[in-house]
Amino acid sequence: MPDPLTTLTSLPAPMLRDNIDTDQIIPSREMKSTGKTGLADGLFAGQRYTEIGGREQRPDFVLNRPKYEGTQILLGGRNFGCGSSREHAVWALAEYGIRAIIAESFAPIFAGNCVRNGVLPAALARADIAAIAEADTAVTIDLPAQTIALPDGRSWTFDIGAEAKAMLLEGLDAIDLTLKNSDDIAIWQKADREARPWIYLGDGR
Repeated sequence: MPDPLTTLTSLPAPMLRDNIDTDQIIPSREMKSTGKTGLADGLFAGQRYTEIGGREQRPDFVLNRPKYEGTQILLGGRNFGCGSSREHAVWALAEYGIRAIIAESFAPIFAGNCVRNGVLPAALARADIAAIAEADTAVTIDLPAQTIALPDGRSWTFDIGAEAKAMLLEGLDAIDLTLKNSDDIAIWQKADREARPWIYLGDGR
């Protein structure tokens, strides 16, 4: 399960481009397993390294700059996470240490994958994201209050669905969220078993 996310303070790394797709986030050649680990080195590999398959870093790439070492927040543009639905993209971001992405908009499947893996997709207006990038200082995300704030007092609110918020706050995946209603599920199953016993023939009960 992902770690719960309540508040987060970090210097955000600006990647202020539109249409950053999942193949940029992790190229298919870097997806060498079906698991969630071992992917961080492949994050943004096409831009992060000097050659395909190599690990020599490009000094001008934002995540390779010393000031952004250990960043937990990315700033992006419109349609972040578009392209294929590969969940490896979010797994790579999470393993690298990214806990939140602030962008103008997100591809819906990518946003859902983020929430299920403990990464907050927070949408703000382009001008607000530009202001955060220009400030060049740490920001604080308060998920319970749904705010993003700078040390100078400027702050912005973002929308997030109640279910997604609960999953992030409590560190739940979709199955965990469902199991919170296990008592209600058991009551429904008992009533359904009594009403439609033929459905349950052969289940050993």
